[in-house]
Amino acid sequence: MTDAANNARNYPLLAQPHVQLSGQVNDQMYAAFKQQLADVPTDGAIVFSITTLGGDPEVARAMADDVRLLRDYTQRETLFLGKVAVYSAGATFMSAFPVDKRILTRGTRLMLHERQITKTINLSGPLRMCVASIQATLHEIEQSIDIEEEGFRDLIAGSRVTFEELHEKAPANWYIGADEARDLGLVLDVI
Repeated sequence: MTDAANNARNYPLLAQPHVQLSGQVNDQMYAAFKQQLADVPTDGAIVFSITTLGGDPEVARAMADDVRLLRDYTQRETLFLGKVAVYSAGATFMSAFPVDKRILTRGTRLMLHERQITKTINLSGPLRMCVASIQATLHEIEQSIDIEEEGFRDLIAGSRVTFEELHEKAPANWYIGADEARDLGLVLDVI
């Protein structure tokens, strides 16, 4: 039996997560999240698991806020279990959990990257309106960068990863294996 398999016995609550999410982070995942959350027992720790290749970062932020609010209002312990792939928006969701409440399954990969935008600006009409259109897009980009940086800081809080290191590696999609994530202090353990 492997060390990770033996190690799983240290975390019996993770054997049957209360909220199990898989697939693209989108409105359908959020609906499943809310439904499963409504069905959890009224006391004790709550285990959330996720497997995702990414998706909508704002949906991930909304789910993360729900977890934070739940923890703040009820004082219940919330545990994160990342399985197979926790990419992009999945890592945004993971950031809602303190590093000592995050576990990954053996072989899981995290993927961290910058927010992305695809936008075409079509300028037509009065010049002042053209300037306003450009400024609105610039403000959108600036706010998205601020949101990204807030999320990065939440993700690495309590770990050995510096903001500068994450900021440097994120543009090229930083893939982190489970053992490396544990060694960097991004998660507590690997099972």
